[in-house]
Amino acid sequence: MARNPVRLAIVGGGRGSAFLKVLAPLSDKIQLVAFCDKREELVGKWKEERPDLLTFSSYERLLESPDVDAVFLATPFTLHADQSIRALRAGKHVLCEVIATTTIEESWALVEAVEQTGLTYMMAENCVFTRSNMMVARMAHSGVFGELSFAEGAYIHDVRNLMHDAEGTLTWRGRLRRDFNGMVYPTHSLGPIAHWLNVNKEGGDEFESMTSLVSKEVANHHYFRELFGDNHPGADRDYWQQGDSAVALIKTKKGVLIQLRYDVKSARPMNATHYGLQGANGAFLAGRHQDEDPIVWIKGLSPGFSPHIPKEPKAKWESLWNYSESFEHELWRKWRNEIEQTGHGGSDFFVLDEFASAIAENRRPLIDVYDAVSWSSVFPLSVESVQSQGKPVDFISFRRNRQ
Repeated sequence: MARNPVRLAIVGGGRGSAFLKVLAPLSDKIQLVAFCDKREELVGKWKEERPDLLTFSSYERLLESPDVDAVFLATPFTLHADQSIRALRAGKHVLCEVIATTTIEESWALVEAVEQTGLTYMMAENCVFTRSNMMVARMAHSGVFGELSFAEGAYIHDVRNLMHDAEGTLTWRGRLRRDFNGMVYPTHSLGPIAHWLNVNKEGGDEFESMTSLVSKEVANHHYFRELFGDNHPGADRDYWQQGDSAVALIKTKKGVLIQLRYDVKSARPMNATHYGLQGANGAFLAGRHQDEDPIVWIKGLSPGFSPHIPKEPKAKWESLWNYSESFEHELWRKWRNEIEQTGHGGSDFFVLDEFASAIAENRRPLIDVYDAVSWSSVFPLSVESVQSQGKPVDFISFRRNRQ
């Protein structure tokens, strides 16, 4: 029996508007019906451009609307937990941008709201859905790399221009770097790795413990001094809690080591999708920049031998795309030509597709609430570890009842 499309409201006009391009191919599954933003001028613009939509400047009024089935939260992530819980309590499904929560207390409250309402909650971690990461997931789950032992991810993206307005007043991003020191934005680098390792899934792995350290602060105080002068508080190195490069080492219960790096201040070209995976029979490395292919070496399939055998060719990396015929994810095989030029290389499309499909099929989405809170908990746990000079901290299993 055919189902009516999910009636979706976008909350937050900046990031939210980026999803307009990918909604058309999904019109049979999900339909944009409303927009909400506290900025009246932005609401007015949407009214002019999309008179077919309901528009709200009050989130409370939006949640009261019987014409909305689900909300997509594209707001500052410091608001995500509270807004998600309120939406669930109001009977709305929730698709939430990253990260999901900023404290352990918020994580417990979000899990409780999802479990009590039975509604669909999904975190919109688009890096899980990139073409290469979905392909590597299929390879890892098929055992191509053998038993896995190590993975790495990095999010390196200079966004200092987003930390202030034209007058130098800090935005929420700036206040975050002023007030916290740790791996405060972990899910872009961690999400795909968790998917490869089947973390939180039946028969999979779990995060066990983590240690985190952060470098000294260099980039921000120089940047603010150059832009706003010596009298701006940001020109003082000690004004900023967040150092330039945060690193974390996570150990899983099955003994896999995960290395993460986070840096949104250092001056350099973007490398927001750096990944690596090592198994007994081979390895994967993401491209270092947009013009470089992701590469793999797989025992028995790729050129050469490791370790090197005398008089035989040495092991040689090859393009991941050499294996697309065998391991391309079926969704990318179906939709690639239509969506690859849309948001984040097409991955935004698959976020919405998975969310709508999970609702229609009454199942948990690929990135459910337990994934959302365990991945997001790296933020508060890393801050705790940094404050104790890198002392290991244990992860929490949010499937357990509160003690």
